[in-house]
Order: sequence, then structure tokens, then C-alpha cells
Amino acid sequence: MSNIGKRIRMERIINRQTGRTIIVPMDHGMSMGPIDGIKDMKSAIQKVANGGANAIVEHKGVVEQGLRGSGPDIGLIIHLSASTSLSPYPNAKTLVCSIEEAIKLGADAISIHVNIGDENEREMLNDFGRISCEARNWGMPLLAMVYPRGAKIPDEYDVKVIKHAARVGDEMGADIVKVSYPGSPELFHEVVSGCSIPVVIAGGAKMDSDRDILEMVKGSIDAGGAGVSIGRNVFQHDHVTRMVKAMSKIIHENGSVDDALSILRSEAV
Repeated sequence: MSNIGKRIRMERIINRQTGRTIIVPMDHGMSMGPIDGIKDMKSAIQKVANGGANAIVEHKGVVEQGLRGSGPDIGLIIHLSASTSLSPYPNAKTLVCSIEEAIKLGADAISIHVNIGDENEREMLNDFGRISCEARNWGMPLLAMVYPRGAKIPDEYDVKVIKHAARVGDEMGADIVKVSYPGSPELFHEVVSGCSIPVVIAGGAKMDSDRDILEMVKGSIDAGGAGVSIGRNVFQHDHVTRMVKAMSKIIHENGSVDDALSILRSEAV
């Protein structure tokens, strides 16, 4: 029965026709405070939903703020992990929500953040293991955000450590794993080929060039990726809804970067 529940919930966060997804994380308020783009959660969610995003990620306390009453459906992923940029240990993620709380709040999936290579890795992996087991028991899809960060990681964008991060998510029983993009389709293909679950890319810091963002999205799809989990480069964009539509053109319609840019530059959208 739980397997059926997971399959139903997965269809709420992944496009059933393409098997790909556009996830917009909006959990940044915990780590960075009320940054531009997510001060008004209802408006932010409305914009990405109108663009056709498949799901958002947010913390439990702001779920009610995002209730819209109208507009397109969008999947809800509740994030279980947290730390703040003010902490002396910002890479050490702590569990701040349970699966039971997430279910009561109407979650379609849950997410957890683990930084491998950090001095607190063992605690985060322990939490990951427990949450993975509970998620399986509840039939709840689990998105794992796994990044190589810490004293032993000289370059977190090195394909070797990104491949390792993706495989950690796979080995630990996640249903989707989110990792950084290593810079090219060829390198990202190495990441995808070593992982049996869908791999989505993070967007990283706010980028200045729309073409650079969309080239990254296109490269990840061409390499076999399952979509994106991009926050600031979506919700802080001047035209949020158009940016999501542009990404959708690539991710769900196999469009080109130029096709996507034409949507982004169209005043009619």
C-alpha cells in the first residue's frame, strides 16, 4: 500500500509524461533571512505555479502563508533540515521537522540536506538513514540535497566529489537526488550514469546571464538529468513566471536554449 502512495505522490512532483521536474526551493529564509523574492510567499508561489513549476520546497512554518485559494496546482515538498548563515557551523544541518508533521501539513514529499565531507557528516548521515527508513514506511517521496562541503573538499564542483554526492543519495534510499552542476554535459553525464535515481541540478548563487542559466539547464537535460531544483535564479528573476516557462520549454518539451530565451523575452507571456 505504501508503494502505491509513493507513486501517487511522485506524480505530484514529477511530470508523469516526461519523467522530469521543475522544483523551486524557497527554504532560503531559514538560512539567509527574508531575502528578495520570497518575502511574500503567497506571491512567490503563485508566480512559479503560473509558470508551470512542478513543486516548491519550503519549511513547515510558512506553509500556511503560501495557501493561494486559486491558480494552478503545485507540489509541496517540506524541508526537514536547517542551519543558518549566522551559525559557526553553517554546513551542519539539523533536523527541524518530522515526517508526521509534514504529512499533517499536506506534503507531497519531503527533503533533507546532507553535506558530505563536513566534520558533522556522521550526524547528518545518521539522520538521513532514519528519515529514509521512515519515508519508505510512510510511502513518502524523499528528495536528498547532497553537497560535498567541508575541510576535505577543495573544490565542491569537482565532478569526482559530485559523483560521490549523487551516489550517496542513491545508496541511502532517496527517490531524487539534488547535486551541483559540474560545468558541462559531459561531466554531468558521469554523475547521472553512476546513479540509479533521478538526478536534478541546483542553481547555486544568483547568476547574471539568462543564457548561462538556460545553457546549464539544457546541458543537464542533454546529459540525462531529470530536471532542476533552482531557487534564487528563479524567484529573484525579474520575470519569474517567464523564467519557469522558459525552463519548462527545455525540460518538458526538449526545446533549445534559443527557444527558451524567446519565451523569456516575450512580453506576451
